[in-house]
Amino acid sequence: MLMKKAFQITNDGKKELEKELEQLKGRRGDIADKIAEARDYGDLSENAEYDAAREEQGVVETRIAEIEDILQNAEIISGAKKGQVGLGSTVELKTGSKTVKYTVVGPVEADPLEGKISNESPIGEALMGKKVGETVTIKTPKGETEYEVVAV
Repeated sequence: MLMKKAFQITNDGKKELEKELEQLKGRRGDIADKIAEARDYGDLSENAEYDAAREEQGVVETRIAEIEDILQNAEIISGAKKGQVGLGSTVELKTGSKTVKYTVVGPVEADPLEGKISNESPIGEALMGKKVGETVTIKTPKGETEYEVVAV
C-alpha cells in the first residue's frame, strides 16, 4: 500500500492555496475560449495561438491537481510549545548587530523572500527544538554562521 504524504501547512498557507485554486479554476473558461477561438483559425499544425492555449491549459490543470492534492492531504500546524522552535513558530535570531526573523513552515509554504523557511531547510532543521537564549550554528554555502535565538 502506498502512503500518501501529509503536507504540513499553517492555516494562512491553507487559505492562500484555496484562494489560488479558486483563481486557477476561474481561468479554465477563458482558456477553453482561447482554444476554441484558435481552433477556428484553421490548420492546427501551424497554429501558435492554439499551441500556447493548450500549453497554458496544461500548466493550469497541473497546478490545480497539485493544490488539490496538498489540500486533501494537509495537516494544519499551529505553533509549537511555548518558547521552543517548531513548525509554525516565528523566531528572531541575532548575529553580531544583525537581527533576522523567520517563520518555520512546511516545505509547501516555504518562501525565503517572505521570511518563511522550511523545517527541512538547513536553517529550519538547525532551529527545530531550540529555545530563547540558545545558540545555533547554521551551515550555509557561504560557511557557518552562529545565531542566538532572541525570541520565539
